Amino acid sequence: MQSATLSLSSPCSIPSLKPRKFGSTALFDPIRISCSSSVPKRHDHSASSHAVSVNSLPNRSWHLSSSSSLPLRAWNFIPSDSRPDRFEVRATAAESAGEGEKSDSLVKTLELGLLFGLWYLFNIYFNIYNKQVLKVYHYPVTVTVIQFAVGTVLVALMWTFNLYKRPKITGAQLAVILPLAVVHTLGNLFTNMSLGKVAVSFTHTIKAMEPFFSVVLSAMFLGELPTPWVVGSLLPIVGGVVLASVTEASFNWAGFWSAMASNLTNQSRNVLSKKVMVKKEDSMDNITLFSIITIMPFFLLAPVAILMEGVKFTPAYLQSAGLNVKEVAVRSLLAALSFHAYQQVSYMILQRVSPVTHSVGNCVKRVVVIVSSVIFFKTPVSPINALGTGIALAGVFLYSRVKRIKPKAKAA
Repeated sequence: MQSATLSLSSPCSIPSLKPRKFGSTALFDPIRISCSSSVPKRHDHSASSHAVSVNSLPNRSWHLSSSSSLPLRAWNFIPSDSRPDRFEVRATAAESAGEGEKSDSLVKTLELGLLFGLWYLFNIYFNIYNKQVLKVYHYPVTVTVIQFAVGTVLVALMWTFNLYKRPKITGAQLAVILPLAVVHTLGNLFTNMSLGKVAVSFTHTIKAMEPFFSVVLSAMFLGELPTPWVVGSLLPIVGGVVLASVTEASFNWAGFWSAMASNLTNQSRNVLSKKVMVKKEDSMDNITLFSIITIMPFFLLAPVAILMEGVKFTPAYLQSAGLNVKEVAVRSLLAALSFHAYQQVSYMILQRVSPVTHSVGNCVKRVVVIVSSVIFFKTPVSPINALGTGIALAGVFLYSRVKRIKPKAKAA
């Protein structure tokens, strides 16, 4: 095949493009144009060629050639087996892995933040709706039974639709869980009795003394002696509760002792969990345990409610008492749903964080509930009362921090 060439002479020449080597890597060299008095000749491999001179063009030449012996090839700027290419691939993979880990961490943080927000929100709704019901319907045992009944229905639905695996419980396991169910029942019953007698803010101020009962019961039944730091953190808790109680406008002894009994029973549940469940029920997770101690209290407390208060939740009775049936029913249902939801979320958080972090979150929750209830119910609060509440809550926070400090081992 013949070759065709178009050549024009010019004082400036464009040398052939060649890659410059830096070490072992081939890189593309920028075009350098040099001017010279002579134009280097190119070797022609073809048998014959045709040249055309165009005088109308300026003194620049364009050289085009085609030959059967020199096939055209694409210029390869970076060889496929070069080291920089492999380095770039590895670096990109590492960066992608790092970005994936950061993304997963961010998602988990957002998920945990959402759970804490729901925990506080459901707690606020429970205390507000529950207080509204107990102000007009003075039957705390029946109210507590309704809350456990709604929780039982929710657990049954959760197991029926496989939203959570239904556990296989034996009679021996139920016997072990029974004491926990009893104190769990009493703890919620006493809380409702207190809420029916005094302001929500005062009930939760008294319940800030839970660490005090936890330390005393752990020392009595588990042999866990508190450190001096823990004992010191209890002083502002007790002092703050006393100061708040003296200046509380809604104070009465029934509400005060009901809240104290709630502290005692709730912390007894925690001690029993450590003493019994850790030894015999290691495989049972927190959510399964909570589901069981939601169902069992309903069957334990329903007969007691009928014997003590009678059947007082019928529409006929509510109408005869001058109550708005729809309003009481809706608020009772919302309070029960919020009651079960906040406890369920609390156990979900406990599975994701350490007990110390959960304790700090519980302290913040109590602050949120007290402030929101004071605002919603317009509860009168004196400066000294607010100071006492603040001191007690600060003591709870301090307790949750110093609890991590382990006593120094005695030298042999």
